[in-house]
Amino acid sequence: NPLGGKRVEGNIVEKGFESFVSQYPIPYVYGLTCGELAKMLNEQGWLAVKENVRLTVVPMKGWKRTMTFEETGLQWVPASPHIPEASSPKHYVSMGILGELGVISEGVGYPIPFKTFAAEWINGKQLADKLNALKLDGVIFRPITFKPYYTKHKDKSLSGVQVHITDYSRVNLISLQFICMQVHNQLYPDRNPFVLADSSRLRMFDRVAGSDQIRRLFTARMNYGDISTFLAKDVEAFKTISKKYLLY
Repeated sequence: NPLGGKRVEGNIVEKGFESFVSQYPIPYVYGLTCGELAKMLNEQGWLAVKENVRLTVVPMKGWKRTMTFEETGLQWVPASPHIPEASSPKHYVSMGILGELGVISEGVGYPIPFKTFAAEWINGKQLADKLNALKLDGVIFRPITFKPYYTKHKDKSLSGVQVHITDYSRVNLISLQFICMQVHNQLYPDRNPFVLADSSRLRMFDRVAGSDQIRRLFTARMNYGDISTFLAKDVEAFKTISKKYLLY
């Protein structure tokens, strides 16, 4: 698991919100290796089969739960064109849900996918100053201006912030996109991404988030504090369930 085997963030996917991107009742960040997750899906009876499959997981040598991918010493192989580096999974968690709205650029279409929060109307320095003033743990924001090479924002001059994770052990990844939207709303209340997004993108946002409650609670005041409890409500229970499937 490139994020390590300790980090768990996000609510459990609710019934009715299962999709290709949220197939099982697990959090957005689930803290398991591929083999551990396979054991859990199989033994919890979550697979679409009548009986559990015959599954053998070969344990890794030398891996510890605290290790991020960079700490393994292994060569990163891009998981997709938008996950090009070993640091990419961290940033995907921090901006990937926001990206489903298709209004604010998260950096896809430029060489730093999932590392930006930018739009044509944003003053990057102003946004960076307000975000950095919050003194969030483990992250700083730098003003940036760029033109994506492709995607919806192709050839548009976008300004905003680049997200720099300075201490992975302290940062809450999922929160970053919502805190960015909160501060953005303070500066540009007439540019609400949920209002500007197509209805199909709102549905996709809910599926990726695993619930429509996150959108409903957040958009009432555009305040991260209104969803922080909801996002964390299933973490400890999931850790308890998943504990018996840990191999390391």
